[in-house]
Amino acid sequence: MGGSTATRAVEPTERVDAPGTAADGGREAAPTPVWGRPEQQDYRARIRGTLLGAALGDALGAPLDVAGGEAFWASGPGDLLAVPGGGRAGTVTAHTQLALFTTEGLIRAQVRRDTGAWHPPTDLHAAYRRWYATQHEWGPDERRTADGWLAREEWLYARRAPDRDCLTALGDAGAGTLDRPRNPRALSLAPATRSTPLGLLTGWDPALVLQLALECAVQTHGHPVSRLTAGAHALLVHALTRGAGPEEAVRAALPLLAAQPGHEPVTEALAAALDAVRAGAPDRSRAAALHGDGSPARGLAVALWAATVAPDIRTGLLLAVGHGPHSAARGALCGALLGAAHGDTALPPDWLPALEGRASLLALAEDFALEMTQGPALHAPDRAAFAWLERYPREL
Repeated sequence: MGGSTATRAVEPTERVDAPGTAADGGREAAPTPVWGRPEQQDYRARIRGTLLGAALGDALGAPLDVAGGEAFWASGPGDLLAVPGGGRAGTVTAHTQLALFTTEGLIRAQVRRDTGAWHPPTDLHAAYRRWYATQHEWGPDERRTADGWLAREEWLYARRAPDRDCLTALGDAGAGTLDRPRNPRALSLAPATRSTPLGLLTGWDPALVLQLALECAVQTHGHPVSRLTAGAHALLVHALTRGAGPEEAVRAALPLLAAQPGHEPVTEALAAALDAVRAGAPDRSRAAALHGDGSPARGLAVALWAATVAPDIRTGLLLAVGHGPHSAARGALCGALLGAAHGDTALPPDWLPALEGRASLLALAEDFALEMTQGPALHAPDRAAFAWLERYPREL
């Protein structure tokens, strides 16, 4: 796994407004684009790759959570359609559902900034509450016009092995905070898989990405390992999207994580992943040793190792899901890392047609790229494209 030329990052809150000119009769001209075309194309490819890659890994690993991750080592690399287990091929789990709502929440945070409100954790908690509704209602409620387009996607109204602590925490309208985290003893990869889109905020300083990931993780999982694993994953995606290689991404993340209390299990797991990469070609014993006690930090380590050591994306995803429980979560993490590094064109093309919700994933990826690169052309405090506000309302 390796990055290409780094994407020029523009701070997502930056606005560039072009004044009206004599040539257009004094009318307000379209805002000046802040990214060049090659940079936008690269960024869009990485966004699509990250979201689609995470969903592919999720769908690949989901049946193995039932059938047993050892199936990979018995059969070797196969096909998404041939992975053992029940259910329809390509079906995603709550990991993908929540990642979609994270992406939507980030867009709406940007749109709501026009109102003077700017607190992304609040917007993301509202997005997670919209996901929570999909887990308890039969289908979209058309009367809730402030829900936006994603909450009206009927395919999302299905329970796909949601994390129990997510459900209990989000059932309460109040959000957990760093001072008062929800489920302070809960160990899970769920906060990490839904933090993937936070890494796509390439214009943010890495320390701010980490802070946002921590604040969002504690809304459902307050254990230091759970929240710091989420922060570590967001940092890795952030660095890879900007063109860093995997070792460079880890080395950039380690000092930021080391400043957090209780970081040792996470920083040690990341270092162990790099050691396993240097040890040579992947084998079963090395995967088992890295997996260790199966903690969230070790799950991220396996995903990072698989994404780095594999010769191609297909093998990387299969390595990530092929050992122990929580295969869907590790697949989602590995797919996100690979997609951020290589973009969507590197993903296995024969797996994509079977992927559930692919149209929604692609639409959200395009909208995220539009907002982050061309937001001033879409909305401002004194003007907005009606269709954009219909998709992403300013109301919580």
